[in-house]
Amino acid sequence: MPVYDYKCREHGQFSDVATMEDFDKPKPCPVCQTLCARVIVIPPEILELSPMMRHAHETNERNQHEPTVSTKDRRENDEEHRHGCGCHQSKSKSKLMYTAEGDKMFPSMRPWMISH
Repeated sequence: MPVYDYKCREHGQFSDVATMEDFDKPKPCPVCQTLCARVIVIPPEILELSPMMRHAHETNERNQHEPTVSTKDRRENDEEHRHGCGCHQSKSKSKLMYTAEGDKMFPSMRPWMISH
């Protein structure tokens, strides 16, 4: 069962277990037995975030499962990059280079990526 936080006006915050069906029902204070409402505790770090960081966190939270705009959507709507986007590879020379040992090497802006 999940643990929820409650707050008594006289004795402060306390935690108690409740079923998910009873998440919104008040619980008695362990000291005075007064029924107390459930509270949601927000870490102080969240409240002190700058507006820019807060916006970034909200954007990441919204897009964590599915991006707002996908590459496919961008390609279909962008005339310049519509056709498979090799980014004008046909107009430029191949980026293929060879190392001193004779191995193939594809220099890129992402050296951590393995080419195929």
